[in-house]
Amino acid sequence: MKPRLIFTLSLIVLTTLLYAATVGTTLLDFKLSGSQPGQSGDFKAGCGCHDGYNANVEPGFNWKGSMMAQSQRDPLYLAALAIANQDAANSGDLCIRCHTPIGWLEGRSVPTSGSNLTADDRQGVSCEFCHRMVKPFPLGTNPYPGDAAYISSVGSYGRDTTYLKTLSSIPPSPGNGMYVVDSDETRRGPRTSGPSHAFYYSPFHRDAALCGTCHDVSNPVFSKQTDGSGNFYYTLNPLNDPPPSQNPYDQFPIERTYSEWLKSSYNTAQGVYAPQFGGNRDTVRTCQDCHMKDVTGQAAGQGATRTDLALHDFVGGNTFAPRLVRHFYPREVNSAAIDSGILRARRMLQKAATLEVTPQPPHTIQVKVTNQSGHKLPTGYPEGRRMWLNVKGFNAGMVLVAEFGAYDTANATLITSNTKVYEAKLGMTPEIVAATGKSNDPDGSSFHFVLNNTVVKDNRIPPRGFTNQNFKNIQSPPVAATYADGQYWDVTTYTFPTNVIWYEVNLYYQTSSKEYITFLKDKNTTPGNNW
Repeated sequence: MKPRLIFTLSLIVLTTLLYAATVGTTLLDFKLSGSQPGQSGDFKAGCGCHDGYNANVEPGFNWKGSMMAQSQRDPLYLAALAIANQDAANSGDLCIRCHTPIGWLEGRSVPTSGSNLTADDRQGVSCEFCHRMVKPFPLGTNPYPGDAAYISSVGSYGRDTTYLKTLSSIPPSPGNGMYVVDSDETRRGPRTSGPSHAFYYSPFHRDAALCGTCHDVSNPVFSKQTDGSGNFYYTLNPLNDPPPSQNPYDQFPIERTYSEWLKSSYNTAQGVYAPQFGGNRDTVRTCQDCHMKDVTGQAAGQGATRTDLALHDFVGGNTFAPRLVRHFYPREVNSAAIDSGILRARRMLQKAATLEVTPQPPHTIQVKVTNQSGHKLPTGYPEGRRMWLNVKGFNAGMVLVAEFGAYDTANATLITSNTKVYEAKLGMTPEIVAATGKSNDPDGSSFHFVLNNTVVKDNRIPPRGFTNQNFKNIQSPPVAATYADGQYWDVTTYTFPTNVIWYEVNLYYQTSSKEYITFLKDKNTTPGNNW
């Protein structure tokens, strides 16, 4: 596929995990805290009052164009789900819990191939799911002690406590899809007044931890160990046992988008001045500030006009998968909403990084890439996701003399040997290779993500506020790369032939590489699954 854009703020998450299928992992190996199937009641499709009156700002139209709405239709995810179940029996249950939480909560995640899911389940991360979410907290505490409205008559604190008492295990921290979703259908949201229907005021819905529920992902079948030098490695848990710790930081890290934000300058009282992301808000602090920017409009057709209406577009950087979704599910999606979502993602990509080119006479240039996002650049699960510099040099006749990071659009191949490619790569240790019969690529990396238990490379650019110790603590340090504390940029030097007088520099982002797509095609041997 041809890359066209500068980077992503990824919203798609894939969660699954280990033991080779020959070992026969059980559902118990993936059992996590939070609401369990059958504990959150029933769900209904659609929120009609929030749809059909103003496509520019209404929640309904914008959600339909997001990858949140398409998370259970995404063909790349479905292919990865098939391979995950091949590699580790029952591991797909963990994928399904974040890609269609209603299907999971209503008990249709088994078999873990997704064959029991319904058309309604393909609505992905839906309105009712999010607006019934509860902040997990230890009983007897108040997670928002400075917010008097939370414990008032309209606040959700009392109901939150009542529901949390019904759970056998309350999640200790955000991550891994360990959501808590009330069986009470009363909607929760960040307003203390306004809705014409019954509601609870919930500060959790402006809290980045809500997003962290599915945007910090660990493999619960691997447990973290520490060697004598304080470095981490990961070993298998006993078969048919829940993970010994429910803390995602005690498990193998697959994705740390929320934690990257948590340890950035965005997660501070002053935030970061970035009106290009915040809409009506000049300073941004939380996930919601950038990915649900403030606009002026009505939350419902007959509602009040607000200047701080959160745009429910959940904008990220995926312009490729929405087109695939529309191809495979033309009768289930709103084509105009898909196009609108792609346009917003393209705009987000173009804001996520800045480039500076500094000539170093006589024949050298330095290219500086600055991360303007609130997490690593790029972030998310490394499903072939990458970003690279393409640098061209022309002579006086505007003839191309030299090129670094050339991409062959006809064959979808990138020359990586002479440019900077920003990416994360995971792999299997020799013990896992021996136990599963799978193999790494020559560079030690693997797309068998349910089997991976080591990080081979991570040179993605950190966000503002980065420190090596903080990112080591969240299991997301640079690997095969070096960044100084406070560094949220990277500089690469290019040297050209003597006849070059004109330079062209582009930063490209690719949702998924040809190598990853080929892996999905070649390794998917599940009968009847043609993704």
